Amino acid sequence: MNISWILSRYLAQQFLVSVGIVFAFCLTLAFVIDIVDLLNRTAGREAVPLSTIVSMALLKLPNLTEKMMPFAVMFGAIWCFARMTRSQELVIARASGVSAWLFLAPALVVALLIGAFMTTVYNPFAARLISRYEELQARYIRGRPSLLAVSNNGLWLRQGDEKGQTVIHALGVSDSGLHLKNVVLFIYIGKDAFSGRIDAKSASLQEQKWHLVDAWVTGPDRPAVFYPTLDVKTSLTHNQIQESFATPETIAFWDLPQFIAQAEAAGFSATKHRLHYHALLAGPVLLCAMIFVAAAFSLRLARLGGAARLIVSSVLTGFVLYFFTDVARALGISGTVPVALAAWAPATTALLIGMAVMFNQEDG
Repeated sequence: MNISWILSRYLAQQFLVSVGIVFAFCLTLAFVIDIVDLLNRTAGREAVPLSTIVSMALLKLPNLTEKMMPFAVMFGAIWCFARMTRSQELVIARASGVSAWLFLAPALVVALLIGAFMTTVYNPFAARLISRYEELQARYIRGRPSLLAVSNNGLWLRQGDEKGQTVIHALGVSDSGLHLKNVVLFIYIGKDAFSGRIDAKSASLQEQKWHLVDAWVTGPDRPAVFYPTLDVKTSLTHNQIQESFATPETIAFWDLPQFIAQAEAAGFSATKHRLHYHALLAGPVLLCAMIFVAAAFSLRLARLGGAARLIVSSVLTGFVLYFFTDVARALGISGTVPVALAAWAPATTALLIGMAVMFNQEDG
């Protein structure tokens, strides 16, 4: 039996409203928690205006809710199915010949559309805001701006102190920033007074210094001088360079492939970014998996009157899924499993388990 368009639209509307209410609750909860966290992190520093703290929380909010969306869909679907079963709406639909697979179809379509929207539209918006958030965090919490930028023209680094600063450009990188090739150091006194430049064949980051090989030192009023080796003091560390590398969340979905190519061409590992890209692609599948998981719990337990069991089971399922996703992510970053497998495994596993339980309940 085919499900009517009117019933499909009604079921999709009920599901969308339930997910929207749960998502709004998650939005409010995430905002309040983040405000408290930012107040604690800025408590011991110079006075940070409350307006800045609120702005930072708002900038971070889309990124947080993007991560919460799978759980909002799952809990929203559980609430929707349990409520409609309790009001006998789904009971009447099933008595008229509509199977569980048919009345799940509208929710699955809505979940796919939400997932596609989150990946293609919402993610670029959230990435732009979280990038601005990290700039403010570097200024007010970390106390220093980003040190590193990767582009088509190579790598750019910045180091400095109260006396001046040095801008470093390299065409090639290895060991994630420890070794640079075809290096140019632009030296400034104060903020913008150009003092000279150093061109070197290579540079290696050692303890509090850059060790340059085949270096030419030039200045505005002096001829170039060649040094087979030359040491230049630096306060940079390998950890600082790694921390300044753009985080995956700050790069929009559409820009990730190009960034990954640039980073790998520059000599940096883009495993985290590749994993994030695949996780975004798997987003719609994960939301559909949440529908099957929700139906597997809510339909049966609601019929049995197990409201308490429903709540406990759904919460435990959420924790298990989060733990499994975190473990898969760690395995992917470490290189133990392929990146694509680590990103797609949680979504496909949850989807297959949910479908298997539904098959057992409805057809077994």
